[in-house]
Amino acid sequence: MMLSPDQAEADLSWTQADPESMLSGLKAAAGCVSDEPAEGEDRGVKCKADPPLSREEKRRRRRATAKYRSAHATRERIRVEAFNVAFAELRKLLPTLPPDKKLSKIEILRLAICYISYLNHVLDV
Repeated sequence: MMLSPDQAEADLSWTQADPESMLSGLKAAAGCVSDEPAEGEDRGVKCKADPPLSREEKRRRRRATAKYRSAHATRERIRVEAFNVAFAELRKLLPTLPPDKKLSKIEILRLAICYISYLNHVLDV
């Protein structure tokens, strides 16, 4: 069957259509719906044919958001700061020679163990 130039243009008009409108039309035909993203989340498309997400996959997707990463980084900074403050306080309580010697964290812990043992010994005598 031979097509005339007029028929070819009419039949092939979909090739000049907007790709996004064609994609949304295909998604609608496949039973997919677009969901509006929450703040800080990526825009996603859910299809009825998609299997439900496992717990691990949900956790992975939630952790991939910028909002979650930012909150995690903030919690980690607060934790490290509290950790360093605790070591600084412990460093002030331990007797060292010379008194202004900067101790590492492992040295602080070892010295604290020895000092506690010494104080227990003094109390027992």
